[in-house]
Amino acid sequence: MKPDLFEAPDYYNLDELLSDEHKLVRQAARDWVKRDVSPIIEEYAQKAEFPNQIIKGLAEIGAFGPYIPEEYGGAGLDQISYGLIMQEIERGDSGVRSTASVQSSLVMYPIWKYGNEEQRKKYLPKLASGEWMGCFGLTEPDHGSNPGGMTTNFKDKGDHYLLNGAKMWISNAPFAQVAVVWAKNEEGRIHGLIVERGMEGFSTPETHNKWSLRASATGELIFDNVKVPKENLLPNKSGLGAPLGCLDSARYGIAWGVIGAAMDCYDTALRYSKERIQFGKPIGQFQLQQKKLAEMITEITKAQLLTWRLGVLRNEGKATSAQISMAKRNNVEMAINIAREARQILGGMGITGEYSIMRHSMNLESVITYEGTHDIHLLITGLDITGLNAIQ
Repeated sequence: MKPDLFEAPDYYNLDELLSDEHKLVRQAARDWVKRDVSPIIEEYAQKAEFPNQIIKGLAEIGAFGPYIPEEYGGAGLDQISYGLIMQEIERGDSGVRSTASVQSSLVMYPIWKYGNEEQRKKYLPKLASGEWMGCFGLTEPDHGSNPGGMTTNFKDKGDHYLLNGAKMWISNAPFAQVAVVWAKNEEGRIHGLIVERGMEGFSTPETHNKWSLRASATGELIFDNVKVPKENLLPNKSGLGAPLGCLDSARYGIAWGVIGAAMDCYDTALRYSKERIQFGKPIGQFQLQQKKLAEMITEITKAQLLTWRLGVLRNEGKATSAQISMAKRNNVEMAINIAREARQILGGMGITGEYSIMRHSMNLESVITYEGTHDIHLLITGLDITGLNAIQ
């Protein structure tokens, strides 16, 4: 088993923009990834299995609801701390970061923002501690980029709601105790419902044969006349804007997270280029390899600046959905390009599980599609700058 020798690049001295708390939070996450994720992640990716034993560690480093107030079990941290935690976790693996992102932004966030006090006190502490894991049901078999077309629905039966439909590509579904599910009522209005494992008619079959996010558990959510108590409806926001607000938080975390994957690929390729001898000298001495490495650190630095500024705007409550979309799209493209270039620097060794690069590359093929596809985010920016909707 190879030691984790990762050293994070900071070409523009961005650490000077971080507080001491930011650095402590990042270091705790980095140390945990080196100790508990890096030594096992290749094995679990090869097995296509999620390492359940890391859930406790994720909770301990504050990865579950880092910005949720402490009174509900969260860490009460700011948005930059949240981003830094996601960056360090995805440096280990995008699938592990997905697990944390879903728990934080797609399950805890809507309960915190759209739920009532009873719901917050019932669910958030257990989710923050990792005692309960959650998932988010929005995407359907026939409705991905058009979530407003969903067919999952619920009917008022007097003392309960009756929920029917299906969701797919749901991270954490196979082991989640709680699902925040978006469905239409009889008037066609979208609402969030908290569905718990064990409710009759609710099942979560696992998705197999993935070539990406292999160390993450993915599944479906099936609702066959599920009786949902009326107190499980999220009361404080409805309409498509409610789930999209959750996606803003998740996309923001992704924009930070993929920098971690890119940094890991860059650091691996840089170290290899200094050690691998060809034609009597390190391959890092050749112009074409230096071009690749120089472009990598340039793009990483640009992405770091983009997310730091976005984090400041998030802290101030000023970040727009379109700004978040721009960062998600730009940074994922940056990371996937760096993974591909880094793989070339390693030659044939780049496709093996001895190095992390091919795993990152495969994972990022999912990240570039989920939480809004690459093209959809481009059109969100286009709409924002022109005022003209090209999507509909």
